[in-house]
Amino acid sequence: MSIEYTHDATVSTEEAIDLYRRSTLGERRPVERPDIFKGMLANASLAITAWDGARLVGIARTLTDFTYVAYLADLAVDVDYQRQGIGRQLIAATRERLAPECMIVLLAAPKANDYYGKLGFTHNPRAWVLPGR
Repeated sequence: MSIEYTHDATVSTEEAIDLYRRSTLGERRPVERPDIFKGMLANASLAITAWDGARLVGIARTLTDFTYVAYLADLAVDVDYQRQGIGRQLIAATRERLAPECMIVLLAAPKANDYYGKLGFTHNPRAWVLPGR
């Protein structure tokens, strides 16, 4: 298996929703709302994707100023492709596109909470969320 990583692939709303459903992230994202997903994709500052041929198997979707802070909004990897280093590579490819001093911030999904410490992230208990109306 050869996974190709890219920062400039066009991802359709349908491909993204399908991937999120095939990952654990689909449990916490509006997969029943293609209109929202379209905006999520169109308005991300940076999206690194992982492909197995024509199949989208991973995405790192980031909102960032590229110099000070990057919010890694989504890291989704198809469950059939997990534990192969794809998430790690998506984060590495994201970092390559940011200034060296730019920090990456994220809110971990419950099932992935222990994963990020293994990649060098430090835990910060001061996150706050204001839900949408």
